[in-house]
Amino acid sequence: MESQVRGGTRWRRFAVVMVPSLAATAAIGMALAQGALAASFSVSGQSFKVTTKELDGKGFAQYGALDNGYTLTGQKVQHPVAVSAFRSATITDLCQSVVTPNVPVFGKVSLILRAGGSGEPVEATNLYIDIAQLEADADFKNIDIGVAAGSADQGPGMKGGGEQANRYGFAQQAEEVVLTDVEQTAWATTAGTFKLSDLRMSLSTDAEECF
Repeated sequence: MESQVRGGTRWRRFAVVMVPSLAATAAIGMALAQGALAASFSVSGQSFKVTTKELDGKGFAQYGALDNGYTLTGQKVQHPVAVSAFRSATITDLCQSVVTPNVPVFGKVSLILRAGGSGEPVEATNLYIDIAQLEADADFKNIDIGVAAGSADQGPGMKGGGEQANRYGFAQQAEEVVLTDVEQTAWATTAGTFKLSDLRMSLSTDAEECF
């Protein structure tokens, strides 16, 4: 997907812009809420936190990779991640937060996005989450452990782009996976489409996070 960037802070086609231009943020958020745009969310030099009450994913695959990125001072870094890929997913009660340090005047600024908490879940297709840490209860259907990453046929395929992954390396896949009470730290999320129902965003100087 052309809009994904492993490094520079580019929020193209996603409902988050850090501090400036809240009007543009709202307009993008409305388009995403209507399922009109592809989504890409990555933070230069920062991980972000995500919680969900339930994620029901169809066509699941997971493999190891290195994400290329840059620190806030411009130094190139690599982050080891487990890429979780879903052909489609529904997500209940989503919370996504990122804390940006050293914002002029304000210091630390937290941005929190919430969606899918009003009875209508968030919906995503061709969803990739580059995970650094995950805690959840998991229920797999027809799981296949130990396949080669490039031969996994349940998920949407390997992501490519700036990601570095061994297509012959270890991977696992499943027809379906249900994750409940999820707490995860990630470096990037990308999706073909991302429909955010009941979208709510807030900025805070209290370093508030999802967990």
